Amino acid sequence: MVKNRLIAVLVIRDGKVIQSICFKHTNVIHWDPVEAINSFNDWAVDEIVALNVSKDVGSKTEFLKIVNRLANKCFVPLSIGGWLQTVDDASETIRWGADKVIINTAAYDNPQLIEEIAARHGSQACVVSIDTIMDEHGKRNVVIDRAKKNTKMGLLEWALLAAERGAGEILYNSVSHDGNRGGYDIDGIRLLTENLNIPVIAFGGVQIWEHLEQGIVDAGADAVAAANILHYTEHSVLKAKKYLLSKGLNFRGVY
Repeated sequence: MVKNRLIAVLVIRDGKVIQSICFKHTNVIHWDPVEAINSFNDWAVDEIVALNVSKDVGSKTEFLKIVNRLANKCFVPLSIGGWLQTVDDASETIRWGADKVIINTAAYDNPQLIEEIAARHGSQACVVSIDTIMDEHGKRNVVIDRAKKNTKMGLLEWALLAAERGAGEILYNSVSHDGNRGGYDIDGIRLLTENLNIPVIAFGGVQIWEHLEQGIVDAGADAVAAANILHYTEHSVLKAKKYLLSKGLNFRGVY
């Protein structure tokens, strides 16, 4: 049986790891992203995600240097997202050390991009990130452009299309849950896990270790991801992994 994964997320703006709450960036957590992954490497994380949320597309060049530094220090798979707009952007990011690339707005604007990345690097290297907001009728609408644009497309409709185009995984976050410390959008994640045949990564809202457990047990996620809590809690990844293992969940052990 494929093991579940605990994923640490670095939200990076202008070279610094920042805190995100409902997609608003509040304060700097680490001045150097490498400082964060040094601890993650020691504390049994299964994978690391780094997202470039800088406002300027020109940040790509400097961010690739960060990717390279992270890759040289990272002992687990590294997934990279932010301002990846073409298949050549994806290829360059992989050349600089990423194992997978994460695409969001560009995938929605041009679904063929998913096919192109999957054809060149394999579906396992193409992660489609989906963010949603809830409308007044309880529908989860996909949002893009850092949650500034409501596409009005439903979560499952877009996820099924992304999977059909060749996405290897879905990284799902609800804007209202992001950084709110109330746990994952369990119903939204379950909607995906019950209807897709590709892995789903739960993200957004973790405050206590039980939230990670809920992502696996209640929502059926293949992997659980967190950002803020893993930076603020001492030995956080080790404690999180030990908690999940104590519940009999199928995670890689701590050595």
